[in-house]
Amino acid sequence: MEFKQLEVSDYHNLKGFFKSQQYVLCNYSLLSLIVWSNQKLKTHYAVEDNTLIICNKSAANPGDNHLILPISSADDITPEYLFILAKRLGFSDYWFVPEDFLLKYGAKEIEFYFEVKEQDEFDDYIYLKKDLIQLKGNRYAKQRNLIHQFYKRYLSRSKVDIEMIDSGNTLECLNFLQEWCELRKCDVANGESLACEKMATMNALNNIDALEVKGILIRIDGAVSAFGISSRLTETMGVLNFEKAHASIKGLYQFLDNECAKHLFAGYKYINKESDMKLPNLAQSKKSYNPVNIVKSYRLTLHEK
Repeated sequence: MEFKQLEVSDYHNLKGFFKSQQYVLCNYSLLSLIVWSNQKLKTHYAVEDNTLIICNKSAANPGDNHLILPISSADDITPEYLFILAKRLGFSDYWFVPEDFLLKYGAKEIEFYFEVKEQDEFDDYIYLKKDLIQLKGNRYAKQRNLIHQFYKRYLSRSKVDIEMIDSGNTLECLNFLQEWCELRKCDVANGESLACEKMATMNALNNIDALEVKGILIRIDGAVSAFGISSRLTETMGVLNFEKAHASIKGLYQFLDNECAKHLFAGYKYINKESDMKLPNLAQSKKSYNPVNIVKSYRLTLHEK
């Protein structure tokens, strides 16, 4: 099997594979797969028997090389198939295996072929779209209060505009991203995760038309002060891939989150807001929005047979 490096130009040829895919971890968004391919881990793919095989390869750390679950309309992605495929391709690991897959086949069958280990830094938070739009009840009192403070301070005194992101305003979003990253020192020396996220966000914005990127931005007195970007995951679930806002503007993040839910997820019941990367403040924020589910991610390592 010959793997090809995943490129932006592959988007339209591959998006058909994702129309019926059911994995609910954000790693199975085609947009995510393309924009997160970077110098640390490059994403590659091959097509065999109408099945999309995806792997990530690291030149610096070959021990991080891994497959993810194949994307196929056929219901034959079994633990035995995964074991045979990985052996044939020379991989020892699958990453980002959602808990649903383990529940479907059961621990006994999967552990016959693989050692199973949770990747808790990649567990995804799932929300009902209507909850994030309506923010009803005492459990969302804090969010409503912060949005009210934003309204009172900025909507009464400033001009606040919401726009869909398109090729005409992406440069402004990129400039805002640079400002945001300068405040947080988004470089490899200060944190590889933020540096990789910056590159992924730039990839999405720079290829907004080719990747059919859907996003909104918020202007305050004409200046871009926040933006959010989403993508499709399953028939009922979208992903909020990127959210950036001036943290110094009280209530702006909460206002952005609410507007993203209103504008970016038409036709979806659920919103996946990705993982907390084991960052305590981020975990606290995501939990405060009352997820209906936290999807666990697992790593499967082949038993030698």
